[in-house]
Amino acid sequence: MLSPPAAVVCLLSSAVLAVVEELDHTFKDTRENDVWLVEFYAPWCGYCKKLEPVWYEVGAELKSSGSPVRVGKMDATAFSGMSSEFGVRGYPTIKLLKGELAYNYKGPRTKDDIIEFANRVSGPAVRALPSTQMFEHMMKRHSVLFVYVGGESPLKEKYIDVATELIVYTYFFSASEEALPESLSLPEIPSVVVLKDDSYFTYDEYEDGSLSTWINKERFQGYLPIDGFTLYELGETGKLVAIAVINDKDPSEECVRLKSLIQTVAKDYRQHFNRDFQFGHMDGSDYINSFIMGEVKVPSIVILNTSNEQYFLPDGPTDSLDDLVGFINGVLNGSAQAYGGDGIVQRLKRIAFDARATIMSVFRSSPVLGCFLFGLPLGVISLMCYGICTADSEPDAGEMELMKRETDEEDEEEEEEGEEHRAAQLEGPEGEEEEEGEGEEEEEEEEEEEGEGEEKAAEQKKTD
Repeated sequence: MLSPPAAVVCLLSSAVLAVVEELDHTFKDTRENDVWLVEFYAPWCGYCKKLEPVWYEVGAELKSSGSPVRVGKMDATAFSGMSSEFGVRGYPTIKLLKGELAYNYKGPRTKDDIIEFANRVSGPAVRALPSTQMFEHMMKRHSVLFVYVGGESPLKEKYIDVATELIVYTYFFSASEEALPESLSLPEIPSVVVLKDDSYFTYDEYEDGSLSTWINKERFQGYLPIDGFTLYELGETGKLVAIAVINDKDPSEECVRLKSLIQTVAKDYRQHFNRDFQFGHMDGSDYINSFIMGEVKVPSIVILNTSNEQYFLPDGPTDSLDDLVGFINGVLNGSAQAYGGDGIVQRLKRIAFDARATIMSVFRSSPVLGCFLFGLPLGVISLMCYGICTADSEPDAGEMELMKRETDEEDEEEEEEGEEHRAAQLEGPEGEEEEEGEGEEEEEEEEEEEGEGEEKAAEQKKTD
């Protein structure tokens, strides 16, 4: 039987698990009648483990608020086929599934941002503003507000289609002409209008092109703080990004001056630059340094083209508003010097730069782990190279044949010497007897010669 504390823990765990459902192969057939917010994860993914507690908080808050959105998670490695059908390419991937539509979440992985995304996308693509009071309330609540004003028309149908596509980024509203605030005077009805930067701007099909492109470019304020994630989103608008790189924690007079110049251009020169440029400031140069693979001084002005990884720097000091406007015009007409790019050489440099940055970050965070991860493979590769360099090379076919012939000749010579040696051993005794016989014969011949000499001497004496 469980003790009271253990029972409480089990109840809490059950309650937490109930707000996030673990999905399996049956999900594809049962999901169509509900709106689902699903995390596709991999058990070994570190980012997935970091998101896990946030994901349970999202599930708990959506359930407690009475949201129709059901929250689930699926092991994309166990159900790879289903994950591929939903277009999962990395982990974690967050998608909101509504009927036949699937919306990707690309924002920060925080509880509030994910919940705001779920509530926005799960609702209607276009929300109605039935009164002036509601219209004014939404103006105060949203820094950027898109509204269709008018009755039924082809423009409204087009607006609904664009809203269905771009609702992952912002809200879309509609209102009748009677619900317009007095401060809002439109040149014609029906119209699509965006309210931002303490003003409003209407869509002109002849000047602005497609409605989707116009909304995508206008969904940001004219001037805003920029970080790495915001810069990524701005890249999807197709605009160049003019940034004042400053130090917000310890702003100098130069930081304040450059920031003020950028703000002035964004407001006063909107007619000239809004279609092609987004303006803002960034705290610190770390992200810019990684983008340009160099170092930008703080404070300074830089213009980024995120579509092809080019960047532009002023040729001289930016002392006045005219200097900044001239620099931006030079970028616009192509007379300013462009750096970087996405050519082959630059890509190779970026690969080397990213690899170096990754290695350095690993060693800074954990030197022991860095030594193990990079030292062990290098040691193995060094041993392999040493073994290859010191190993005897294999002889070719000609050398093998020559070595074989030399070996055969040596074997034949050894066999001949062995046979001669055995023959000499067998003939040894007979040879000694013959030598002894020859010696005796020589002695007898000497004795006979001596006897003949004595006889000749005796005969000589007789003659005398």
